[in-house]
Amino acid sequence: MRIFKFGGASVKDAEGVRNLFKIVEKSLDQPLVVVVSAMGKTTNALELLARKAYNKDDWSDDLQKLKAYHQGICADLFSDLPEDIQNWFLQLEGTLQNPGKNWLLYYDQIIPFGELISTSIVYHYMITQTSGEWLDARSCIKTNSFFTEANVDWELTSHFISRDLPELLQNGPVITQGFIGSDLTGKNTTLGREGSDFSGAIFAYCLKAESLTVWKDVPGLLNADPKKFKGAELFDELSYQEVTELTFYGAKVIHPKTIRPLAQRGIPLYVKSFIDPSGQGT
Repeated sequence: MRIFKFGGASVKDAEGVRNLFKIVEKSLDQPLVVVVSAMGKTTNALELLARKAYNKDDWSDDLQKLKAYHQGICADLFSDLPEDIQNWFLQLEGTLQNPGKNWLLYYDQIIPFGELISTSIVYHYMITQTSGEWLDARSCIKTNSFFTEANVDWELTSHFISRDLPELLQNGPVITQGFIGSDLTGKNTTLGREGSDFSGAIFAYCLKAESLTVWKDVPGLLNADPKKFKGAELFDELSYQEVTELTFYGAKVIHPKTIRPLAQRGIPLYVKSFIDPSGQGT
């Protein structure tokens, strides 16, 4: 049992979706959960939409741009736009029209559409190549109602993941969302920006996985930002404590919350490049 997590940069276009499947295809010899973020800069676009709708500004053009972006990816992958992706956009439009008075609550009802749409696209492409299942992470990652920075209810979450995932995994890889969950009343919650890594760790912890692999646009964990320092060097291996210290001092490659559940179960974390999947990584 392994967990793979892919960020938005890895699925920013149709070629990225194809590349994701090539990576997944090489690991079909054992059960695999694939956690996927929103595509490209979709979360930023949804934040803009939510803010405009909440402030009663016109958001129709922004929604059309977001639709066109995803429809373009779908047109490159499929002969017809999958019905569930159309439905997600209809639901998004309906939610935008009813902002209410609580900004944090409203934010968390809008933002998850990025992950729901991206994973639907990845799932539909995957089943043109092999078998598999799509899982709504909100059905099993349960949290409190602290919107935008929700805390996980580990007992309930472990119950639902251990109950539902084994049966789904019998049918092939399970595609699910990072970053999102739901509270005890069924309202959407999010785990904090960049929280998809944490989602991967949640699934790894609850399933007692062999490992979690986070696929990035860098060759692994580096001692400096490669965009700013040409001589940045790759760490071959780090302890949980060392990674925690790196994140504490500002390293952004791994979400700080990710480490603790992995350390509690002694689950290895691999950071590898989706650009060069054969690379050593960290």
